[in-house]
Amino acid sequence: MTDPTPPSALDAMVADRVICVVRAPQLPDAQALCHALADGGIRTVELTFTTPDVLRHLREAADAVAPRVVLGVGTVVSADDARAAIDAGARFLVTPGLRPEVAAVATAAGVPVLIGALTPTEVLQAHEAGASAVKVFPASVFGPSYLGALHGPFPDIDLVPSGGVTADNAKDFLDHGAVAVTAGTGVVPPATVAAGDWAEITRRAREFVAGW
Repeated sequence: MTDPTPPSALDAMVADRVICVVRAPQLPDAQALCHALADGGIRTVELTFTTPDVLRHLREAADAVAPRVVLGVGTVVSADDARAAIDAGARFLVTPGLRPEVAAVATAAGVPVLIGALTPTEVLQAHEAGASAVKVFPASVFGPSYLGALHGPFPDIDLVPSGGVTADNAKDFLDHGAVAVTAGTGVVPPATVAAGDWAEITRRAREFVAGW
C-alpha cells in the first residue's frame, strides 16, 4: 500500500535540491501554478506575503496540491503572520531575516522554518533560533564561494541560497555546499504567472533543474 503521508517540506526540497519562491502581484490559480512547477521538477513552492490575498491562495491550494507539492509561505516577519500562515495550511515558513518570534511559532507547531541570514553571526543566530535550514540572502552579494566559506565554521548547518540564483549558477551554489537553491523570477516571472502561462513555467522549471 502506498504511504498516504505527504513528504515533509525539507524532504522534498532536499530531494529536488530546489525551492521556488513566487512573487507576483496577481496569482490567478495557485493550484495550477504548483502543478506546473511540479511538472518541471520543482515540488517545493513558497508563496509570499508580498502577494495580495496570499492566505486565501494558500487555503485554496494547500490541501489540493498535497502530497505532490509542498506549499509554504515566505516573507513572514511576525508571530501573527506565522500563526495565520500555519492556520491557512502552510507546511513551511520562510523569513527574509532574523525573526526569532516566527521561529518560535513554527517550532511550537512542528512546522519547518527557513530563517534568512547573510553574515556568519546571523547564520549562527538563525541556527540557534531553531532554523530547519538557513536561507542565505541575498546570495548574489558574495556568490557561490561564500557558501563554501560559511561551511568552514558551520559544517552541519544546512544552507539554502536565495536571491540572484539562476539556471546558470545554481549548480555552482550546490557544488559549494548548498543543500538546495532558491529559484525565483527566472522560473516564475510575475507577468508569466499573472498570464497563467503554465506551460512556460513548466519549461522554465525544467530548464532550471537541468544543470544538475
